[in-house]
Amino acid sequence: MANDTKRTQEETNAGLRRILTAVLRKSWLVVLVAVACAVLVFLYTFFMVTPEYKASVKIYVNNSSISLGDTSVSISSGDLTTSRNLVDTYIVILETRETLNDVIDYASANLTYGTLKGMISASAVDDTEIFQVTVTSTDPQEAERLANAVAYILPKRIATIIEGTSAQVVESAVVPTSASSPNYVTNTFLGFLIGLVLMAAVIAIRELTDTTIRTEEDITQICNHPVLASIPDMAASGKGGYYAYGKYGKYSQEKDGAKTAGKEPVLVGPNISFAASEAYKLLRTKLQFSFAGEGGSRVIGVSSAISGEGKSLSSVNLACSMAELGKKVVLIDCDMRRPTLAEKLKLQKTPGLSSYLTGQSDLMSLRQPCGIEGVEDSFQVITAGHNPPNPSELLSSQRMRDALELLRQEYDYIILDMPPVSEVSDAMTVTADTDGTLLVVRENYCDRYVLADTVRQFESINAKILGVLVNCANENNGKGYYKKYYKKYGNKYGKYYGRSPYQDADRRGDETESRDQ
Repeated sequence: MANDTKRTQEETNAGLRRILTAVLRKSWLVVLVAVACAVLVFLYTFFMVTPEYKASVKIYVNNSSISLGDTSVSISSGDLTTSRNLVDTYIVILETRETLNDVIDYASANLTYGTLKGMISASAVDDTEIFQVTVTSTDPQEAERLANAVAYILPKRIATIIEGTSAQVVESAVVPTSASSPNYVTNTFLGFLIGLVLMAAVIAIRELTDTTIRTEEDITQICNHPVLASIPDMAASGKGGYYAYGKYGKYSQEKDGAKTAGKEPVLVGPNISFAASEAYKLLRTKLQFSFAGEGGSRVIGVSSAISGEGKSLSSVNLACSMAELGKKVVLIDCDMRRPTLAEKLKLQKTPGLSSYLTGQSDLMSLRQPCGIEGVEDSFQVITAGHNPPNPSELLSSQRMRDALELLRQEYDYIILDMPPVSEVSDAMTVTADTDGTLLVVRENYCDRYVLADTVRQFESINAKILGVLVNCANENNGKGYYKKYYKKYGNKYGKYYGRSPYQDADRRGDETESRDQ
């Protein structure tokens, strides 16, 4: 119970932090909308709202002894409660039809009783016997004329109704020189606040209803598995994209920021952007240390929750990064429903894995060089082959297990590009034969609930999740790899493209693995 309460509290705090972060991230939009609302309110107030003017009179009512009907009442001047009650009586008398019609006649105003009643307000001044009557009008002269008419008519009406009362005008009305309303400063400030609150509320509601994964923190809230690395969007034009240190690779960048004519961003191999290359090397190092102390070959599955998250691209670059260390690597396309490795690497699609699993080909004859310059000798690929009608059964067959055992004898790393978990069950059938699974999650694409369900499915079969690889990471994410490493070291080490600050760590990982073997 205590753990559940603590977890609920943590989720609540995380949700609040997420909302606050979203609002702060869009603070420029919040301020822009608030300023726009302030301007609109000011313009509406200036052009659409008619100014109003107020004129007031103050009347003192002397009450030493009054007679109301047959009842005599003695009132002490210090009895404030009685004074307030008398003021209420005066207001009733003021608002009667007879009184207001007399005021209209005396002021020669073209008004009705109801209209004038809405223009008049009355109250006691600081709980005294001073009685203030205020008239509000769009015409300052009319406001003054009506207020002084009230000052002339009301004492007479009070005297005829309440015997023994004398009323004197303490202060007559004057023509107001400035409008009492609208208040441009107050209205503009209120417009700003309304815009600020409304836009912040819209962002908060959108964040609460949006289940798309936006940051690494969203991932860590869903699963307890570590984020091993964050890969920037290599096809984007941002700092982590295709042109980052492009002049040290195959492609260069024009001065205006556009791609070189006829060239495309490098997405696979050693010539990807510096930030992406270092992120994959960091991933490689962490995977090596996760197997420290264990001998033999390693079978690593690469999967994702849904299609389109970049698992195949990640599989190729991970295999290439491993091969750059001189490791023998084979990459197998296990996604026999929608294979992509043959297309990405410009390889022959058939025959492939399905040919071996159906007994039509020898496994070793299916291997093809990766076609990536510099790692052809150590990095080989087995494509998916023909699309079989029963891929799940083939992947869970004994021939698949035999294939992995045979490949373990020749390769240091066997990387399996597996299908998405939430769409088909193929990945679950082959996961049991791996030493661990790398889960690829694409920012601003994958759904939180789908990812959570994927993790639960892996955990239900006791599969080992090595960690999470964040793909297309937002370079403005404060916790991302780009933010923590690339911005700090990129300018210093980018010119030495191909040499990683983690190279020593990779070497230590290799030495550890060699000793274990």
